[in-house]
Amino acid sequence: MATYAIGDIHGCSYALNALLEGLTLGPTDLVVTLGDYVDRGPDSRGVIERLIRLRREVPLIALRGNHELMMLEARRDPYSATAWHECGGYAAVESYGGSLDGVPDAHWEFLESLVPYHETPDTIFVHAGVSPYLPLDRQSPLWLYWEPLEAETSRPHYSGKRVICGHTRQREGVPLDLGHCVCIDTSAYTGDFLTALDVESGRFVQADEIGRVRRGSLEELARGIGPA
Repeated sequence: MATYAIGDIHGCSYALNALLEGLTLGPTDLVVTLGDYVDRGPDSRGVIERLIRLRREVPLIALRGNHELMMLEARRDPYSATAWHECGGYAAVESYGGSLDGVPDAHWEFLESLVPYHETPDTIFVHAGVSPYLPLDRQSPLWLYWEPLEAETSRPHYSGKRVICGHTRQREGVPLDLGHCVCIDTSAYTGDFLTALDVESGRFVQADEIGRVRRGSLEELARGIGPA
């Protein structure tokens, strides 16, 4: 059984489909998606539909990102929709036919089912990050969903567990490995790549919106060898 973490998808359904084909998942492989499935890219609807299907194929733990929070808030409070649209929500609305009325109930149920983090004996999976000094059940929404990763000031979590996160866009299109933390938001919606990281081996698969697939590893990145 392998555990794969998938970074911010942001409406890039072609990249997601190509990535999943490149992974060739088995029925016991665990997938942890790190949030931000919607907004900015062209096909938020297609991404949610594929994740709902994926949940029936393999074990899937789907985390909540700040963009899902904004979409749910826009449903509850139309006055907050303007701010959401300015953060990429307009693209999500367009994928549902121009109105949130077009979002199927199954998609709302999926969004409501998302969890704030996932923890194993060795690893913390979260959308944005964690305060290094607090247990997970005392983390604030600011840390979990909004706080950007600052490489220069990032500190290990007191538990000693490695943190796998997204949210902070890596403009080079490759994961950022700080040792105690790995960020795999590799900017799929800007034309770069969507990343799936094999948490145990450190190897990763990437795909983009035109279907290119490439592979690499955190060890190779540390030696200056990029994915191919």
